[in-house]
Amino acid sequence: MISFIRRVLTWLGVLAARPIAFLVVLVYGVAWALLSPESLDWQGVVALSTWMMTVIIQRAEHRDTQAIHAKLDHLLERIEKADSNLSGLDKMQPEEIEKFRENTHSPV
Repeated sequence: MISFIRRVLTWLGVLAARPIAFLVVLVYGVAWALLSPESLDWQGVVALSTWMMTVIIQRAEHRDTQAIHAKLDHLLERIEKADSNLSGLDKMQPEEIEKFRENTHSPV
């Protein structure tokens, strides 16, 4: 069950980074304004603004993460001594990646 929840949360994070998330927030805001304009006060505007900023930040973070992964994948392909386990690391859950790092971290 916990594994399923982790996969769903990861999927939702990726989904929130898609351009369609902006459209969802916009449609929600327009529907709110049309269906219940009296409840769309300053608090509602702040809620919609917060939601939009969350989507913008998620999009930027996802873009940066994908760029880093692409660069690292390219480097791993070029280095002959690279550990082949590293290439599939991005498909693991965050908790699994932390355990992997703990197990392979060499003391300095």
